[in-house]
Amino acid sequence: KIENNVFIGHKVEIENNVTIRAFSYLEESIIRKDSIIGPFVRLRNNVDVGEGSKIGNFVEVKNSKFSDDVKVSHLSYIGDAEIGENSNIGAGTVTCNYDGQFKHETFIDDDVFIGSGTMLIAPVKIFYKAKTGAGSVVTKNIKSGIAVKGVPARPYDREPTINHKDEND
Repeated sequence: KIENNVFIGHKVEIENNVTIRAFSYLEESIIRKDSIIGPFVRLRNNVDVGEGSKIGNFVEVKNSKFSDDVKVSHLSYIGDAEIGENSNIGAGTVTCNYDGQFKHETFIDDDVFIGSGTMLIAPVKIFYKAKTGAGSVVTKNIKSGIAVKGVPARPYDREPTINHKDEND
């Protein structure tokens, strides 16, 4: 299904059972089956969206490959990145891929959770089942299963719980 006011430029392939929502702009992209794109999405310069993925409101993606079941739901920029299966990219996430002179890549492995407002300063790799807290600025690779938070992002070893008393409270 393609809604109103969608621009489909050159070199775009759309597989079966894909929804492209209003005001999306697509060029040089492959959108695999069962995916949902938009509204207000821009895909450009060699984008490959895996099966069952969701790219939502006000997301721009450039030169990136998404595996199956990736979610980038809103207000994000993903450039020069590879994202693994079942990963979730929170609102406001930016892959900071340009250092003023060169473009760098971001690698996000399978089953990764990127918290809202995370800045991923490329080149950087986030490995299997790693997590970032909201507002993190990631400047170094994150090992599998590790959760990080802060500016710059640093590991923490416990999951926060509601009504948990910290020794600093």
